[in-house]
Amino acid sequence: MRRTVWGVGMGAGLLAASFAVGAAPGTQKPAAPVVGKLSYNKDIRPILAENCFPCHGPDSAARKASLRLDRLADARARGAIVPGDPLASEILRRVRLPQSDALTMPPAAGHKRLTPEQVTLLTRWIGEGAPYEQHWSYLPPRPQTPPKVKNAAWVRNPIDAFVLAKLEEKGLSPAPEADRRTLARRLSLDLTGLPPEPADVEAFVADRAPNAYEKLVDKLMATPQWGEHRGRYWLDAARYADTHGIHFDNYREMWAYRDWVINAFNQNMRFDQFTIEQLAGDLLPEPTLDQRIATGFTRCNITTNEGGSIDEEVKVMYTRDRTETAAQVWLGSTAGCAVCHDHKFDPISQKDFYSLSAFFNNTTQNAMDGNIKDTPPIIQVPVNADRPRFMALQRELAEAKKATEARKATAKADFDKWLTSTTRTALAAPTEGLVFQAKLDEGKGKELAAIRDGQPAKYPILGGGASWGDGQLAEKAFVKKPGGPVELPEVGDFENNQAFTCSAWIKLPQGNSGGAIMARMDDGNDYRGWDLWVEGNKVGSHIIHKWPDDALKVVTQEALTVGVWHLVTLTYDGSLKRSGMKVYVDGIEKATDAQAENLKGSIKTTVPFKLAQRHNTAPIEGLALQDLRLYKRALAANEVAALLALRSDYLLALGSDKLKPAQRDELFSGWLASGDPVYKQLSSKLASLQSEEAAIKGRGTVAHVANEKPGMPEAYVLFRGEYDKRRDKVTPMTPAALPAMSPALPKNRLGLAKWLLAPGHPLTARVTVNRYWQELFGTGLVKTAGDFGITGELPSHPELLDWLALDFQRDWNVKRFFKQLVMSSTYRQAALLTPEKRAKDRDNRLLSRGPRFRMDGEMVRDYALATSGLLVKKIGGASVKPYQPDGVWEAVAMIGSNTRDYRRDTGENLYRRSMYTLWKRAAPPASMELFNAPNRETCTVKRERTNTPLQALVTLNDIQFVEAARQLATNSLKSGNALDYLSHRLLARPLTATERVITETSLDELKAHYDSHPKEARELITFGESKPDPSLNTAQLAAWTMLANQMLNLDEVLNK
Repeated sequence: MRRTVWGVGMGAGLLAASFAVGAAPGTQKPAAPVVGKLSYNKDIRPILAENCFPCHGPDSAARKASLRLDRLADARARGAIVPGDPLASEILRRVRLPQSDALTMPPAAGHKRLTPEQVTLLTRWIGEGAPYEQHWSYLPPRPQTPPKVKNAAWVRNPIDAFVLAKLEEKGLSPAPEADRRTLARRLSLDLTGLPPEPADVEAFVADRAPNAYEKLVDKLMATPQWGEHRGRYWLDAARYADTHGIHFDNYREMWAYRDWVINAFNQNMRFDQFTIEQLAGDLLPEPTLDQRIATGFTRCNITTNEGGSIDEEVKVMYTRDRTETAAQVWLGSTAGCAVCHDHKFDPISQKDFYSLSAFFNNTTQNAMDGNIKDTPPIIQVPVNADRPRFMALQRELAEAKKATEARKATAKADFDKWLTSTTRTALAAPTEGLVFQAKLDEGKGKELAAIRDGQPAKYPILGGGASWGDGQLAEKAFVKKPGGPVELPEVGDFENNQAFTCSAWIKLPQGNSGGAIMARMDDGNDYRGWDLWVEGNKVGSHIIHKWPDDALKVVTQEALTVGVWHLVTLTYDGSLKRSGMKVYVDGIEKATDAQAENLKGSIKTTVPFKLAQRHNTAPIEGLALQDLRLYKRALAANEVAALLALRSDYLLALGSDKLKPAQRDELFSGWLASGDPVYKQLSSKLASLQSEEAAIKGRGTVAHVANEKPGMPEAYVLFRGEYDKRRDKVTPMTPAALPAMSPALPKNRLGLAKWLLAPGHPLTARVTVNRYWQELFGTGLVKTAGDFGITGELPSHPELLDWLALDFQRDWNVKRFFKQLVMSSTYRQAALLTPEKRAKDRDNRLLSRGPRFRMDGEMVRDYALATSGLLVKKIGGASVKPYQPDGVWEAVAMIGSNTRDYRRDTGENLYRRSMYTLWKRAAPPASMELFNAPNRETCTVKRERTNTPLQALVTLNDIQFVEAARQLATNSLKSGNALDYLSHRLLARPLTATERVITETSLDELKAHYDSHPKEARELITFGESKPDPSLNTAQLAAWTMLANQMLNLDEVLNK
């Protein structure tokens, strides 16, 4: 009867269904009959997940014929599975039907077929009662007792007991311990990411103390390179990059977060605190600067400013990314598969996903990033040396501001007396050095009147390129409109060492995209000249010989208010330095960021001075201008303030009895700034403090941070994941298949972080220790590090994984955990592959030998730099731009992007560790990308590892590697024992007799070649910025350079 119900009631749905769309990752077919009682999780679920769950699993949208096979109650109700009765179970009948039968399962159209062994397992399992089990990773880790083993002498800690028990079960023995040189190299690479110093290797080899190995471990973990190396793995997961990622892919100043990560590992921050501060540092009581910087984790997602983007769609994209990243990093979950429908395999519904996303859907961040480096919310981050003073300044500034505001309240009576006694002539703007002034208040006509070098002058408005609006210092003001420009040929042709000041009252139009307020700049000749500039509504200036290599540029940190008149002033002292440029807004000097700081050449140009545009580009249509002034000197701060007083002069001319309340208030503010001695003293102190603060900010950086809106976060279930198809509203909640969130926890990111760390949570500790294991052994105990779900691979050593998770969870101590791993006999094994192990443990999943795999791209590059002596071990700081092939950025960048033209750095920045290389998402560092480095557009918890010819072309021909080989050759030749130096530096061991013969033969051939090809020799040794040693013979150095280059390409060097 049950067979009839399933066959008739569900036949049509099953005929239309494809039971599987492809093999599920990690699913393995049993290679041999399973002995003993079957395990659903280990033996049965993989079969069903691969063949059945895509159409008969958790995803309600994809489910066919209303049949679920992932839950016994549903399968039993439809007769598919009858516990204890294989003959009555329709599933077994269907999978045994020939493929020609329309009712066969999986459907023939899917080209899938259960193997006889799988059918046998299903039959046995149903006969045993078809016991279902909750997926292993959703059950809390269970306390495990290390098993008894035969070879107890091999066991150094519990890890070894679990590993050896499985090896003995499979009839295998562990490999012998690696020799000391191999161990020293392995430890150095695993704990610092760098090769060992030869002296350290020799000291370890000679140290006979019982704790010699442990001393080396402790020494390496105590170096700052420990934090850099651990941090590099984390930055993959955090999707750290230095550009926005979409459209212009402009620069984004994120490195303060990278520094925080490095410092956190070096300080051995507990992993629970590490988690809380990154997910919710801003929500902690009175968060510190560092705790707010930590929330940069949530800001590492790609962002956009693309025209036509829809704010709500973009915000949905950002929230989705943060949700998927957090799920991948802490839950090992492919939760993103539930964006459009219920997860096809895992018990994560679409509602679960959007409820989880609500935790991240309450940020104050705007949808558009503005194509700027500091998209709010941001905070200022002083350099470490400035931090104490910066914190003290915040208190002093608050007190100074309070005092100035108090004076405002008590100064009204003094102002009233002044207003009745003052005259217009009592206010005077500076005239010394004034070479040009245009009031721009005509209000009509096709000419502008001006004073040039003390003489009247008139300038035509070409092509109707002006209109007139309400003024600030007169009734009407010049307004730029599309059409011909206003050219002033004889004006503003300054030289790079000539001091000058430019100033004007301006009012920015709504929707402006920036441009030039005024300029004498030849944009067709490397932008030679100067301008007063607006970008992102911030005021700046360029002084350029050739952009960007020979130029100065500053931009204020604060934006102007659009639609409001402001007095903007630039002073330049002719020093050819960024510090010689000051920008004032409304008479107050503003903090600026420098974007170019290297001016040497002339800035004189033959193109004319123009209003509201450069020569041919960057107009600000709708810009209002009044009282434009040029001085052939840098005005002092008090003189700039006097220019502001011209507004007061205009208001006084109206008569005190005719002033509107707003004008009277404005005049009062102007009087306070320039006419009240008490307020001037207070404001001078405030300005001094603000100037000091600006200087500190200028030396520091910014951090992109999380900032929560008030109120309960919420989100909507989105039909098919589409931003404009909202369904049910949801509030923050964790997935139903996992332990419930305590009602005592807040429904925000802080509550989520604490839920992840709660005792008994089944995933956080397991997922984390698995990634740490992967870092050392190349593959995690769970091979699919980002998928602990149904389609993920089962743990190779489930009891060991549980033991490690609970051990880590007891104190969340990262250094202690890593030390425990590397102290084990399991880790210390030699990487020896025997025929028996090739047959029984080809992929080393049983851990029958030590780890050996190709290093990541960053490590390969750092290895070459470190062994050559070129590596600069400076910790932290801004990203750098080392050598890169020409045109890589340009090929993928839009015109106007500030990451279109790659201008490599010089000096020590060429030789910094690879983790500091500027990471452009549209074009990651080329040499590292070829070694499988991700673009970091999304979270990566496990890199691919391939071996390709292109990688060899990098290590053989890239400037960085050739230069490193030459420097390594130089050091070898100067050491007095070149071959020994080379082998110890690169291999951490001496050459064997056979290797020495091969090497010397190769060297003789190379020397003979370069003796007869001196031009090639000279070309080879001049690769890179560093210079060859002139004391060495050119042909000899070239030969040794090629030898070093060959050895840098040995498998033994490229593999850990």
